[in-house]
Order: sequence, then C-alpha cells, then structure tokens
Amino acid sequence: METGELSRAMVVAIDGPSGSGKSSVSRGVASALGLAYLDTGAMYRAATWWCLDQGVPLTDVEAVAAQVRAFPLVMGTDPADPTVHVGGVDVGQAIRETAISAAVSAVATNLEVRAELGRLQRAAIDEARTRAGIVAEGRDITTVVAPDADVRVLLTASEDARLARRARDVHGSDDAAAVEATRDQVLRRDADDSTVVQFHEAADGVVTVDSSHLDFDQTVQAVLDVVASVVGPRP
Repeated sequence: METGELSRAMVVAIDGPSGSGKSSVSRGVASALGLAYLDTGAMYRAATWWCLDQGVPLTDVEAVAAQVRAFPLVMGTDPADPTVHVGGVDVGQAIRETAISAAVSAVATNLEVRAELGRLQRAAIDEARTRAGIVAEGRDITTVVAPDADVRVLLTASEDARLARRARDVHGSDDAAAVEATRDQVLRRDADDSTVVQFHEAADGVVTVDSSHLDFDQTVQAVLDVVASVVGPRP
C-alpha cells in the first residue's frame, strides 16, 4: 500500500507490549497513509507527570483519578511531530525520563484513570474520523478503546528482541549491561499492566505481527500489508 491509497477516514488500532516498536512503527504507518497519530501511552505518562508535579501520591487512587479527570492535556497528533502539552507546558521530553517510566504503572493500573483516558482517546479517535483518520496505539486500543477500528493489529516481538530495542532507545546500546539495565523497566511494566488489560495475545479479529526478526521498515510494511489485506486497495 502506497501513501495516499486510503479513500476514506480510517482508524488503525495497534497494541503491543513494551519494546515491540509500536510507537515508532505506528508513526511510520500513520505517515505512510497520511493519517493522524495518537500515542496513548504518552497520555498515561503525562498523567503521571501531572500528578507528581501536583504533589499527589500515586498510591492515592481516588486523588490520582480526580487529578486526571481535570488535568489540562493537549495531544498533538502529527506523526512527524507528535507533541504532549499539560497546562501549556511541553512535557514531551519530561515524560520519557526514568522517574516517569518507573512510576507510570501506578497510574496506568488505576481503573478510574483508564476510564477517563479511554474517554479522551475515544473522543480523539472520533474527531479524527471526521478527517483523514488516525493510527492509535497502546495497550488496549484494539479491545477496549476502539474495538470497532477498521484495522486492529497486535504488534509483538520476542522478549530478547524487545529488551534489546528498549536498551538501544534508552542507553544507545544493546550490550549485556544495557539490556540488564532495562530489564526491570520493560518486564515489570508489562507484568503490572497485564493485571488490568490483555495485550500479549490477539483478541478475535486482531491480526498479530511479530517483528522479532524484522527491521523498522520491514515492520512498517508488514502493518501496511495488514491494512491493505483488510480494507483493500483504493478503488
């Protein structure tokens, strides 16, 4: 499928575990198809940043939920330059810091927070349907947020491949030390989040793409091939 082949607004939902490449691949797919891009994981990170900034203990489930219901989040959906602003502050870099990565599961497993952010995600997806469409990625997009998406993909990879990718992202290397330094972050986050959402196995109607032995371009193409197989080429 080539750029511009979509003839109508479309929603592509992509889920997957940490290190599967879903964020970068989703951006690549969105760019190739001329769609908007929504990083729902960044929304949970932004909520975590906001609660910490406001001095709210992440263990206080009700207080965290109350903060998230009111927090001033603006998500930019340009795949070439996705942005995250909270209260007018650009937090795109801050939410990727290790402290946020270590704390985000406490927010992501808060069911009231998931309900609120899910509402915001559905609103963003519905708004995108009035334009070209959107690629939305996360943990529960294919099953909870947008089970009616036109295309639903579970992007996965072996544990070794996921750890190596995250080590390269965080440490610039996938040597043994770098992989070990990211192991807890990747596996613990997956274990924590799997208590509230299933993202390791594809639900009915969701196509699995295993990127363990694929490079970035090959993985983007594999997802584009799924899109083409589901919706067909442009008339």
